[in-house]
Amino acid sequence: MSEMNGVYENHEPMFLSRISSIIFIIIGAFIAAYGLEAVLIPNSVSDGGITGISIMLSTLTPLPLGLFLAILNIPFIFLGYKLVGKTFAINSIIGIATLSIATSLMHHIPTIINGDSLLVTISGGILLGIGMGLALRNGGALDGTDMLAVLISRKVPFSTGEIILVINVFIFIFVGFVFGIEGALSSAIAYYIASKVISIIETGLEDAKSVTIISKNSREIGQAIINRLGRSVTYIEGVGGYTNEPVEMIYCVINRMEESKLRTIVRQKDPNAFVTISDIAEVRGGSFKKRNIH
Repeated sequence: MSEMNGVYENHEPMFLSRISSIIFIIIGAFIAAYGLEAVLIPNSVSDGGITGISIMLSTLTPLPLGLFLAILNIPFIFLGYKLVGKTFAINSIIGIATLSIATSLMHHIPTIINGDSLLVTISGGILLGIGMGLALRNGGALDGTDMLAVLISRKVPFSTGEIILVINVFIFIFVGFVFGIEGALSSAIAYYIASKVISIIETGLEDAKSVTIISKNSREIGQAIINRLGRSVTYIEGVGGYTNEPVEMIYCVINRMEESKLRTIVRQKDPNAFVTISDIAEVRGGSFKKRNIH
């Protein structure tokens, strides 16, 4: 009985987490669909990626947007299975299917904004970004462009971001022929806003940063960080590549608001210290929690 209870207890949190992820993916798909059907499409503004191609095709044919979203994303779901894994593919199927159904259900929904191109691009981009960001944060996708870019990047000497940019340039040229130059420019702006919102949803608002400091006064700097920032530090022993002399490095994680104060601490303790500061997408576990300072 205890073994059965143990299995149940171990699997229950994982099951609840899985259900939670699916719920958020579905919510994200409905938000994205609302942004498309109630804001962007009625104002002749498109999106990038497979969603943008689907919008163009549904505009030029009598077939619904949801049908194109479902069909055009099928190959990319297979790519997602090969590149990322089974769970990602299943989550993406749920997300894309929900997006397809939601756009069909909302096709005749009243438009909430008319005419104001700036307001349309901003609000539509934000809604789209929130929806797609929720899906990505919870292990799924609503658009297959990223998966295609990852596959192509393995064959050519360009980064994933550069490939996505090139793909979307061609898509927005296509948009220009269908919605006009103004529609293409508005679509590009909406896409840019959506991509930034997606980034915020994925990484969070706190903007954690990792800091590495190499200094002869490492202990003094480390203690000052602990006392004045309330952050824990880790000391790492190393050897200088040119001098072959032992060095001690400090590693810590701070947030964006603490960066200026950390720079001041290092400058006061050792103006010649070597410092690198990098953005972090996510922090889990450890002792990142800030302790009280006085």
